[in-house]
Amino acid sequence: MPLEILEFETAPNPTASIIVLHGLGADGNDFVPIAEELKLDAVGPVRFVFPHAPVRPVTINGGMAMRAWYDLLQTDLVRREDETGLRASRLDIEALIARERQRGVPASRIVLMGFSQGCAMTLMTGLRHAERLAGLVGLSGYLPLAGTTAAERTAASVALPIFLAHGRSDTVIPLSRATASRDALQALGCIVEWHEYPMAHSVCPQEITDLNRWLLNVLA
Repeated sequence: MPLEILEFETAPNPTASIIVLHGLGADGNDFVPIAEELKLDAVGPVRFVFPHAPVRPVTINGGMAMRAWYDLLQTDLVRREDETGLRASRLDIEALIARERQRGVPASRIVLMGFSQGCAMTLMTGLRHAERLAGLVGLSGYLPLAGTTAAERTAASVALPIFLAHGRSDTVIPLSRATASRDALQALGCIVEWHEYPMAHSVCPQEITDLNRWLLNVLA
C-alpha cells in the first residue's frame, strides 16, 4: 500500500467499508472518534479505513511540510489548483478502493468520506471511479477541478448519492464555495443531500446524527 493506514472493524468479516479522508495537517486518527460514534449495526459489520495523507510542503502555510492530499497554492482554492497533487492522490485512493474489493467488499458497499481536503479528494475520486460506489460523504469541503469534472466523470456516478454538509460560519472554505459545489454536483445528476449547520470549519453532533441516518440508508 502506498499510504499508511489505520483501520478498525465493527465486527468480524465486514460486508461494507467506509474510507475516511482527513483534512489538511491532520492524519488518519482525526476521525476515528467520530466513526466510533456511528451506530451502523443494522447494515452488518463495517470496516473503517483511515489513510494518512503524504507529508508535503504547503504553499499557503509558508512551505511548511505537513500531511496534505495536495498543495494549496492560494487561499481562494479556485484560480490555481495543484492538479498534479490532486491526480496523484486520487490514484492512491483508488488503490484503497481496490484493496477493499480484493478483501471481498463490492464497490456498491463502499463509501468514500472526507473532511475539507479529504472532502475534495472524495468528490474527485468518487465521480471518476469506474464502478458505482454506495455513496460519497463530503464534510466542510468543495469540488476540485470543477472545470474538468463533467468530461471526466464516469457513467457509474450518475444518480450517485452524496451527503454534503457545511458550516454557515466556515472561514476556511466559505459556504458559497460549498453551495457552488452542491449545485455543480446536482447539475451532473448526482443525488445530493445538503445540510448547513451553525458551526465553523468543524463537525457538530447534529451532523453526525444526520450522517448516521444517511449511511444506514445507502448501505441498507
